[in-house]
Formats: sequence, structure tokens, C-alpha cells
Amino acid sequence: MLIAGKTAFVTGAASGLGAETARLLAAAGARVAVLDRDAVKGQAIAQELGGQYVSVDVSDATSAEAAVSAALAAFGAPAVLVNCAGIGTAGRIVGREGPMELTAFQKVINVNLVGTFNMLRLCAHAMSTAEPDANGQRGVIISTASVAAYEGQVGQAAYAASKGGIVALTLPAARELARFGIRVLAIAPGLFLTPLLAELPPEVQDGLASTIPNPPRLGQPVEFAQLVKAMIENDYLNGEVIRLDGALRMQAK
Repeated sequence: MLIAGKTAFVTGAASGLGAETARLLAAAGARVAVLDRDAVKGQAIAQELGGQYVSVDVSDATSAEAAVSAALAAFGAPAVLVNCAGIGTAGRIVGREGPMELTAFQKVINVNLVGTFNMLRLCAHAMSTAEPDANGQRGVIISTASVAAYEGQVGQAAYAASKGGIVALTLPAARELARFGIRVLAIAPGLFLTPLLAELPPEVQDGLASTIPNPPRLGQPVEFAQLVKAMIENDYLNGEVIRLDGALRMQAK
């Protein structure tokens, strides 16, 4: 699918992987809706790209429905949805103070997994009403999983479960939406230099980078965005989760 002239909705687009994805898609000629909870950063990215900022809590049905409606009013049906909104947390199932609070587990699942499905269902419906291109394609949906879906570490039960759900969602969603000409994919990033990791001391960053076989460094958000672009442009890529991790395989701790 050609990107130029298309509309792309990017969640979590105010920073990190989402912001770089929004930038690269805009540079490729897309009209970009910047969806995020952070109004200050989101509006700044939208202004930079000549796009439109839309406030959204992806885990909330009413908020997501309103956000998609606003983005549709501004740009029309999307040809691309990139789900980058998510949260990370750490906590042992049984810690020093007892069992993990159920609400902590539920929050991560609601934002990362339910939020991904929430935007997928709404944008897939909007895509299904658009005219297909010359190849019978109407849209591409790309979600953000994690290598933690495969090698979740101690303390990552909630995060790994949420990202594992995204992995499991990808193929059945691709099969179901095939009749509309909508492809569904996911990326499972390894250790990337997001704003959260950038705040860590240099020696900690170096320690994390040393665990990555090749190249022995943290991933750059633009590398995530480049894979998004390639996935959009390759019509035969569908129902797949691609690891982007420098051959990293995380240990238990």
C-alpha cells in the first residue's frame, strides 16, 4: 500500500515509538492523526507534522469512540492504524507485602491489550467503509507487542501477559478482516531508547545494551518507525508478528 496521500492514526504518538512513527509517516506523505493522553506533547507533535491532535484514553470505550469520530471528521477513514499506546509496570505476583494487587494487573491489561483491541475494532470498522485501492486493500493495522510476550522476566507477569495477548490477537484478527482487505500485523520490540530508558544513568543504559548480540546497543525509535513503513508498503505481509530486537533473548532476571 502506498503511504502518500493516505490517512494514518497513531496512538501513543506524543513521544517515543509513536512520535517517530508519526514523523516518518508524515514525511512519506500521510495525513497523521496524533492520538494520545498527553495534550501538551501531542499538540506539539501534531503542529510539527501539520497533523491533528486528538485526546484519547485507549482503554475507555467512550473516549476511544469520541477520538476516532473526531479523527474521522478531520481526515476521513484511516488507511493505517499504528497502536503504540501502552504502559509498563513491574511487580512480583507474590512480593514481600503479599500478593500483587489485582487492580495493578488489570490496569496493564486494560491499557495495553484492551486498548489495542479497542482501537483495532473502531478503526477496522472505519476502514471497511472506504473504497479499496487497485490491489483490493483498504487498510493496515499494526500493533506493538514486545519480546516480553515470549521471554517475560520475573516481575513482568502483567506486562508479558498484555503483550502476549497482542501476539495472540494478530493472526485471528488478520483472518477475520481479510474479507475487507485489511491486514493486521504486530511488532515485538526489544530494548529501545524510549524516553523512559533515556532517563536512566549512562552506565545502566550501557549494561542493558551489552545484553544485545548485534548491534550491541539500544534500538532507536526511528528503526521501529522504519519497520512500520515497510510493513505498510508490503501487501503480502499479513498476520505476522516481527521481532525487532538485535537477536536479544531475555533471561529470567
